[in-house]
Amino acid sequence: MNALVSMTGIDKTFPGVRALQHARFELRPGEVHALMGENGAGKSTMMKILAGIYQADAGEITIDGQKFDTNSPAKARDAGIGIIHQELILMPHLTAAQNILIGRESRRAFGLLLDERKLNERVRDIFRSMRLNLDPRAMVESLTIAKQQMVEIAKALSYRSRILIMDEPTAALNDAEVNDLFDIINRLKSEGVGIVYISHKMDEIKCIADRVTVMRDGSYVDTVDAKTTEVGKIISMMVGREITSELATPPDLSQSPIVLEARRLNRGTMVRDVSFTLRRGEILGFAGLMGAGRTEVARAVFGADRLVSGEVLVHGKPVRIRSPQHGVRAGIGYLSEDRKRYGLLVGMDVRNNIAMASMSRFVRSGGLLNESAMQRIARRYIGDLAIKTPSDRQEVRFLSGGNQQKVVIAKWLLRDCDILIFDEPTRGIDIGAKSEIYRLLNELAAEGKAIIVISSELPEVLRLSHRIAVMCEGRLTGFLPAGASQEEIMHLATLRDGAITEGRSK
Repeated sequence: MNALVSMTGIDKTFPGVRALQHARFELRPGEVHALMGENGAGKSTMMKILAGIYQADAGEITIDGQKFDTNSPAKARDAGIGIIHQELILMPHLTAAQNILIGRESRRAFGLLLDERKLNERVRDIFRSMRLNLDPRAMVESLTIAKQQMVEIAKALSYRSRILIMDEPTAALNDAEVNDLFDIINRLKSEGVGIVYISHKMDEIKCIADRVTVMRDGSYVDTVDAKTTEVGKIISMMVGREITSELATPPDLSQSPIVLEARRLNRGTMVRDVSFTLRRGEILGFAGLMGAGRTEVARAVFGADRLVSGEVLVHGKPVRIRSPQHGVRAGIGYLSEDRKRYGLLVGMDVRNNIAMASMSRFVRSGGLLNESAMQRIARRYIGDLAIKTPSDRQEVRFLSGGNQQKVVIAKWLLRDCDILIFDEPTRGIDIGAKSEIYRLLNELAAEGKAIIVISSELPEVLRLSHRIAVMCEGRLTGFLPAGASQEEIMHLATLRDGAITEGRSK
């Protein structure tokens, strides 16, 4: 079968970073071609070149065998290339139809007024072709993330895209929404649309992809058949090494001192009478369905949200935590699920982000910063945590997701917090970086840090946790020991009216 898209010898360099080196990729009509690799491997850069967002420094692109220069997004769209970014680019104050056809609206009254009726009819036809039950007049801000994702797809298809690039399209979707997305992808395949699917999720790749191309360090590694190639082989291609997933035997922490105790915490409907303990050297996993209240508990303990009632004790002493500053002073570090919004200043460099929570340590008399001390500390953590960055002066926004997460961890390690709360610590992170984060968490626990891990991925909770707290609709419904099954967790996660149960562990 002739290639719909062929990219060969693609090079791209950003200041201080060689993003692509002789990279290549091929897409056929009517196939889903997964593009995989660790964060920073060059996947998104490669596809942004195809979509005209970036221009390659060298290499050749052909579409239907004809040489093509994608020097602008508009030219790429005209050639039938659509891209759906990992972070949705929609205007929440406009309707779905207005977002989809912005700049191409039907007009009346000599072009002075929008013809909303025709606009909605055109978009309704697009939704109908997608078999999508959605009102074109719905305000985007009122839609779920899944529906907004469908609006982005509809927007790409409104340009009659023959080539559709999906960058982590299921990052915020639940299982039912993922199935709806896969139905649309399969219909597009049957119509001859070629789909580039960027994802870290192996189960999705096995389910939806025809072929897999793996990139590593900005270079092409190999292209393999998605259905017949073992997951282990794909992973080793991605990271250049074997990734082990054996569960370590959890330590006996029954005599370890209690570092953190929460007593009858309450905050609205999302935190209802929650009590738990956390011991020195323990990793306590928090599991539950979306909206169960796990993040709300963490934010309340840290002081990001005010409690209505309840008590928090650190090392056996009650503490008044009314703000994140109080939480930090009490020795608690919180790594938010949204690291770019709450954990980092992405426009600043690695050095300042690491020092951020401990800046008073670096202030000299007269108010000047001790930049040499900050540099030494930053370089130490860059080495200790294997943060991939050209230097400590690199802006954080240019780092991969896994390395950004390590910068946040370094910030709290420098602060020397006894208690660390990790909220979705590996969201958006590739499998190689996940393995490094897991190793790091286990090392921190072995050194005596008390750790809470909140994760929506049950295998991650089971792999990391010494003990598991399960929540449903704001309540703690039970505790389970290491070695529990996913079925046991899901039973407690759906126990809507049940009081707390001890499961198989206190």
